[in-house]
Amino acid sequence: MDELIAGYRRFRAGHWPQERERFEHLASGQRPPTMVITCSDSRVDPSMIFDTAPGEMFIVRNVANLVPPYAPDAAYHGTSAALEFAVRALQVQDIVVLGHAQCGGVKALLEGTPSTVSDFVGQWMQIAEPARVRVMACPDLHDRQLACEHEVVRLSIENLKTFWWVREATEAGTLRLHGCYFGIRSGVLEVLGEDGKFAPVPDVA
Repeated sequence: MDELIAGYRRFRAGHWPQERERFEHLASGQRPPTMVITCSDSRVDPSMIFDTAPGEMFIVRNVANLVPPYAPDAAYHGTSAALEFAVRALQVQDIVVLGHAQCGGVKALLEGTPSTVSDFVGQWMQIAEPARVRVMACPDLHDRQLACEHEVVRLSIENLKTFWWVREATEAGTLRLHGCYFGIRSGVLEVLGEDGKFAPVPDVA
């Protein structure tokens, strides 16, 4: 906690005076054009990757950047609730599912959940069971991990379309869905194309 407090003090001394006007404007309400659904992994920071400022992205983080299928029941649905708020209240124009390399959630999906995190992680990762099934034909474990990390992004986009208000907005052309994948070691961002394949974003436009 001491390091966080020290960081806060640097923020107040440096960033806050520069960004005060922005925050005063944001205090009246938010209108981010983009929602990002990404992993809770501490190594993946969408604000850094996309070089955005406060108020520009509505970010949801969970284990393995998963979107569950539409299921309006009495259970707790944190990601679905955030999705509903982003689409129906904030009316975001783009939703980005951002996966990443060396994902611990995907590793647990492929190799089994460690007993130390067995209360919730294993059940949560069952959302991605279709992705696991699709990649089991890969003989190499490294290739299987990478393929599954990609497949989880595809699956989450498929699940987004099970929400009727997401589907209506995409069909109306007011909402676009995107898949991305970030290489932690390389710093390279890949984007899912219309052909269903991931390709790196060129460094120069």
